[in-house]
Amino acid sequence: MGKISQDVRLIIPKADMRFFRELADKMGWSFEVKEDTLKKYIASRPKDVRLSDEEILSEVEAVRYGR
Repeated sequence: MGKISQDVRLIIPKADMRFFRELADKMGWSFEVKEDTLKKYIASRPKDVRLSDEEILSEVEAVRYGR
């Protein structure tokens, strides 16, 4: 049977982070903070995207203004 996972967001006091990391390790859970997720996203982004300034502006306007 496959493993079913659920992503959750917890807000934990900094003083409890060490304990929570240990608990996550013992339970076999994945654990990453928001900064880790952002770093992974930035590292995986395409490095050589060939878009013109007009194409970028068009995408921004489509998302921001629904155009």
